[in-house]
Amino acid sequence: MTAERGESMSEGAAVPEMTKQAPAIHSGSRDWIDRAIWTERMLAALDNGVEGGKWFSLIDKVYRARTLASAWEQVKANNGAAGIDGQSIERFAVHAERYLGELADDLREGRYQALPVRRVEIPKAGGKTRPLGIPAVKDRIVQAAVKRVIEPIFEREFLPVSYGFRPGRSCKDALRAVDEWLKKGYTHVVDADLQGYFDSIPHARLQERIEERISDGRLLDLLAGWLRQEVIHGLERWTPTGGTPQGAVLSPLLANLYLHPLDEFMTRQGYAMVRYADDFVILCPTAEAAGCALEEVKAWVEANGLSLHPDKTHCGDCLVEGQGFEFLGYRFEAGRREVRKKSLEALKDKVRWYTRRTRGDSLERIIADLTPMLRGWHGYFKHAQGRVFQTLDALIRRRLRALLREQEKRPGFGRCYADHCRWPNAFFAARGLFTLVEARRLASQSR
Repeated sequence: MTAERGESMSEGAAVPEMTKQAPAIHSGSRDWIDRAIWTERMLAALDNGVEGGKWFSLIDKVYRARTLASAWEQVKANNGAAGIDGQSIERFAVHAERYLGELADDLREGRYQALPVRRVEIPKAGGKTRPLGIPAVKDRIVQAAVKRVIEPIFEREFLPVSYGFRPGRSCKDALRAVDEWLKKGYTHVVDADLQGYFDSIPHARLQERIEERISDGRLLDLLAGWLRQEVIHGLERWTPTGGTPQGAVLSPLLANLYLHPLDEFMTRQGYAMVRYADDFVILCPTAEAAGCALEEVKAWVEANGLSLHPDKTHCGDCLVEGQGFEFLGYRFEAGRREVRKKSLEALKDKVRWYTRRTRGDSLERIIADLTPMLRGWHGYFKHAQGRVFQTLDALIRRRLRALLREQEKRPGFGRCYADHCRWPNAFFAARGLFTLVEARRLASQSR
């Protein structure tokens, strides 16, 4: 960015109040910090700063028995598949104490070597897939231990504009921030999409940002080793030259660390930005400001070895039909907040799976499986507008009527008047079916 451009933007855009906030760590709860690692003395140093701004002698806190035991409990609770060595959570649990002792010895003596990451393809909407790396259980434990040690160091500096994968912050908080800016008239929105972000983060620059705060050579070697971890996918095997493996425990923290300078840059320029991991929007009061913001982002992204997706990045006035934006599952357009089409189709696919004709379970069992999924979906999308809740309720009941017909050896789609009379809405409600419309009504009354 040129100096002229920076000066003109600073003069032309008043810094919004929300962007002037200090890092959130000081005002928020510290309950998430592992106090077995972070003593009062270390927390005081975290607040007051350490000499040279860098932390030394951290590796001993990683291989401490208590740290590894806590990390193991975290990995066990998350469950997950086995890595390339085939060792599952269940198998590790049988001899957990011995395995953790061996891990501590290997880390202490410098013998620890991470195994290659097993890559799988996870289905996405529209028949697409996304890659997911599955480290071995022992590597997930060591990464969880390292994260417990280093996260407070970086979290202290992260700005309030960042919400993704951070303690005490969630998608709902990010959406709430977007709502606040829209209500203030910041309706000209830059909807930015970083192309292949998790696979394209430059390793050298990421390591430089880590080294700005950490000087423990053995810990830095661990982090560098994970970035260079071999990946195995079927018969293919390669060493990545960029990115952080999706699925790794440390990946979200490192991804936030790399984009932290973007948060700082846009905040200094006076823009209202809301970021959730690699998904972010910049909200502006005028079309001119949005255009400038997009140019600023493009310049920063290119200078930092990343790229914006040409088809998924745009700016527009979200009050105008056709110029809306999508963020964290919602679509904001023409003053409405709706469920985006991909999120809606994802739910419909799940409903179709639970109510497939070939399923031999009882209606009660099917409803019991549907209920927690529908309850969770409503909990997240209850602020959506439109007739989406009625449409989904009708789809679910129609699928259940068709399934009941199938169980009676009477093929059909459950749409006829006789089926509605035989199995009315009250029939399903009496059997405990979660109704989105009713849940929305009760939520509205409560508000």
